Amino acid sequence: MQDTTTAATGQARRPRLAEFALALGGFGIGTSEFVIMGLMNRVAADLAVSVPQVGYAISSYALGVVVGAPLISALAARVPRRALLIALMLVFAVGNIASALAPGFWSFVGLRFLAGLPHGAYFGIAALVAAGAVPIDQRARAIARVMLGLTVAILIGAPLGTWAGNLLGWQVAFSAVGAIALLTALLIRLWVPPQPYDALASPLRELSALIKQRVLVTVAIACVGCGGMFAIFSYVMPTLTQQAGMSEALGPLVLVIFGLGSIAGNLAGARLADRHLMRAIPRILLWCVAVQGLFYFAANNVWSGLLFVGLVGTSMALAPALQTRLMDVAGDAQTMAASMNHAAFNGANALGAWLAGLAIQLGLVWSATGLVGAALGLLGLAIFFFGRGLERRDAGLRLAAGTNRS
Repeated sequence: MQDTTTAATGQARRPRLAEFALALGGFGIGTSEFVIMGLMNRVAADLAVSVPQVGYAISSYALGVVVGAPLISALAARVPRRALLIALMLVFAVGNIASALAPGFWSFVGLRFLAGLPHGAYFGIAALVAAGAVPIDQRARAIARVMLGLTVAILIGAPLGTWAGNLLGWQVAFSAVGAIALLTALLIRLWVPPQPYDALASPLRELSALIKQRVLVTVAIACVGCGGMFAIFSYVMPTLTQQAGMSEALGPLVLVIFGLGSIAGNLAGARLADRHLMRAIPRILLWCVAVQGLFYFAANNVWSGLLFVGLVGTSMALAPALQTRLMDVAGDAQTMAASMNHAAFNGANALGAWLAGLAIQLGLVWSATGLVGAALGLLGLAIFFFGRGLERRDAGLRLAAGTNRS
């Protein structure tokens, strides 16, 4: 794949290596984000808290993404992209290594927030590089390839981290992620060419994305509609072990199955989005509602539960579609919009984990997380159609105003 973002020649000398470096960063980020789901029991025991309380650490990381994406995109509007990517990976490395050294639960929660700060900006900038390197009708697939590092992390990184963390201590998993981040920073410096920056960029221009109606609607769809996947996945291990009777030894298999589903969903969603973006989004949301709602029933049995873990993973199909939509409606604030998709995605992580934990604490069965997910998917669908209604209304007003002037 060509890299059209170089400052001088417009092409990377080794485009495949540059793409690998960016994907490796996504692999580290994805491993850090998802490995804790497989280590919840171990973290809870070591830090003397309940399993639902470990959900606070998941939500804290996600909130770090939500805060970091707009803040970094605005403040670093004129920073050359390669330098910014390296800096983001260094902060991410520090956050994860410090998480492994946390002396107590609340310090761990705070350090997970720090580790989450670079997440959205990193993926946003990488997505812009990928989308700018291909024809316009292939953007979603290019974004999906960049995000492949994230989905491979779910398939390989998180299961390996879960296995190592349960065998050697959960601290090992976060230390390994920190090492991956340091390696990524080095490879970006070696293989990703210098990135141009827009001399007219400014924090104010980037922040203008946050007042655009269609941007806000798309962010809301991502924040709510993606929440169901996280509602289920955040508590998938205790759901299957305590409700379905699955052995904890199958924990890595759960993550592998979810990872396969997320890879399939990521690629299929990108293809659907490139064909017809505004039809793809509601269809994917309807699929999410169906599979997440049925998880409530499937999780009573180990094998049907495992099957639906994979189907819930296909909810990842929303990510490239919504990323492309944000690029379409962002205008000049491309960096902010690209980053906001991942902020919204992790807002969904925080919202889903919180609502699912609340449902469990209220005494509902573990698989009630599927009902939470279906409800969030329906709300995301309602937001989509509300936004389309606003667009049609605005188009009608513009048409009427033009007719009156003529």
